[in-house]
Amino acid sequence: MLPGGKPDRGENAAQTAVREVCEELSVHLEPSALRPLGVFRAAAANEPGFEVESTVFEHPSVTVSQPAAEIEELRWQSLDEPYPTDLAPLLAEHVLPILSGNRPRP
Repeated sequence: MLPGGKPDRGENAAQTAVREVCEELSVHLEPSALRPLGVFRAAAANEPGFEVESTVFEHPSVTVSQPAAEIEELRWQSLDEPYPTDLAPLLAEHVLPILSGNRPRP
């Protein structure tokens, strides 16, 4: 699952991404370094019967030492290895296939 959440009043998608990553991972992203990956719809990972629509961005690597609010664990996923079966649908169906080059970018 990726960090994320709903925008606060007046926020655009990039501002929301920066805020949510800071809140959930205690990491400060450089807004100008964000690159849109796409807007995707997928089954919600923790809410059966619901879908999420998510605007996903890429950002150069940053150090993440431990999870903060709302994040239970951190995991790094190699793009060259099989994906675990417990990944959120957004990651498994959209984000990782695009990043690994197995699916075209939108």
